[in-house]
Amino acid sequence: MISSARYALGLLLFSSSVASAQKLKKGDKVVVEAIRQHIVFLADDQLEGRRAGTKGEQLAADYIIRQFESIGLQPKAEQGWQQTFPINDGKDYKGASYLFINGNEVEKHNYFVHALSPDKMLEAMPSIALQEAGVPWVLDLNEAKEANSGNPHFDMESWLLEKTKAAAAKGATALLVYNDSTLTFQSKQKGEPLPIPLFVLNSTVASRYLTDETATLEIKLKSGFVQKERTGRNVIGYMDNGAPYTIVIGAHFDHLGYGEDGNSMLRNGQHEIHNGADDNASGTAALIELGRMLKKDKKKTSNYLLVAFSGEELGLFGSKYFTEHATVPLAQVNYMINMDMVGRLNDSSHGLTIGGYGTSPEWATTFSQIPAIKYFQVKYDSSGTGPSDHTSFYRKDIPVLFFFTGLHTDYHKPTDDAPRINAEGEYRVIQLIYQVIRQVPGDKKLAFTKTREQQTSTSSRFSVTMGIMPDYSFSGTGVRVDGVSEGRPAKKAGLLAGDIILQLGEHPTADVEAYMQALGKFKKGDKTTVKYKRAEAEMTAEVEF
Repeated sequence: MISSARYALGLLLFSSSVASAQKLKKGDKVVVEAIRQHIVFLADDQLEGRRAGTKGEQLAADYIIRQFESIGLQPKAEQGWQQTFPINDGKDYKGASYLFINGNEVEKHNYFVHALSPDKMLEAMPSIALQEAGVPWVLDLNEAKEANSGNPHFDMESWLLEKTKAAAAKGATALLVYNDSTLTFQSKQKGEPLPIPLFVLNSTVASRYLTDETATLEIKLKSGFVQKERTGRNVIGYMDNGAPYTIVIGAHFDHLGYGEDGNSMLRNGQHEIHNGADDNASGTAALIELGRMLKKDKKKTSNYLLVAFSGEELGLFGSKYFTEHATVPLAQVNYMINMDMVGRLNDSSHGLTIGGYGTSPEWATTFSQIPAIKYFQVKYDSSGTGPSDHTSFYRKDIPVLFFFTGLHTDYHKPTDDAPRINAEGEYRVIQLIYQVIRQVPGDKKLAFTKTREQQTSTSSRFSVTMGIMPDYSFSGTGVRVDGVSEGRPAKKAGLLAGDIILQLGEHPTADVEAYMQALGKFKKGDKTTVKYKRAEAEMTAEVEF
């Protein structure tokens, strides 16, 4: 499940009576053991956390393909089983930049080129102490730190960007800075490009070349970047029953790897494997075994498309890509079922969240007719959006259901391991979903209903929202709007899905993080302007929070 810091999970409580559990039959125990074995494999250290676009993700995909083949599914990607999609991995300066001082090449690990720097090559002989036009400037950051030591709001990064622009306005051709170990290379940094290259040097370079302020340096430098990209993959299997409509059943199989993408809840900085047994090896195991049950089912009133999504943890990359490049006509998709974190059913409370309850009037009728629902203490959530892949289908006006057995202290931590899974409880959830599928008529299209929107981030950071769903897969500058909520400020201002928000008031919104920070500058009742891009045109609108 995508981090709650990106998409807060709000739930509405609805209580249901709890009936005593029935003992499992021999055949049921076989399925329970299969669930356990799927999770043991997917959550093994050899897969290194199944980070999207890695060897571990590919090993998981290969396993899922073997299971789909054993069920008798047909491959339903563009070619074969795997639908690949690009993942922007930022930029790298090391392969396209260099720095020579006094004829000596500075090793790449002793400096970095700021990610907003332009591509440029130059040779010059600047004096360290003089800031003259037409040459690079050298700047000791200790002075800025000391001058702002009593200012709790001082941000070196922001100050340095403004300093670079000011230096360029006075004729500097590059800026070389030193004496701040907190500055790091941000490979995915977005924002207004700098007018000149900014090189950040470490203490090794400073102690070797910059101790004598009267010295003149021979500088040769080149700033440039190589764009990095990795490839994620969805695994898609199809059960063609010759029916008019198809049910999409999904679960994401990627997880956090070693936490490289900054989505771990582990805050000690250690490099540890996040195996994601519940999140979401459990959903993947459920997908496989539910597919096996449906293949054996004599009721053939629907086709079934089983999709194991990747890139969910990055911001629903895989499911969004699928809905934009669907391998079955979306007009023929009746509804979508998503299983994310279904492996921790509590043996005493049997708590289960069912999201998407309000996306079709059919759901209330369906659940009222399923006796198995009485086994669970159900929390119904009407919203069709949430921090998982069903959101991508809701955005296409497709009814959805989302099954989830709850958060726990191992969420997004290395401790989310296979021994903690309640495989029998997960089987109970699968049985319920199977009954839901059998209960819904397959020969008519379900009506779709729009629902309220979930918050796109935790409310603790800001007190207002625009009412948009950001497109986390967007790699350009700005925040691309993936969806707009009815009655909210963005809708009233005329924003549409596909628009790219560039600025709120005087605050640039280069990425989602900057957008959140900008929202934090406003309170309810404030009015401001929103600058956005629609196609190739830049537009401005008034907005009131």
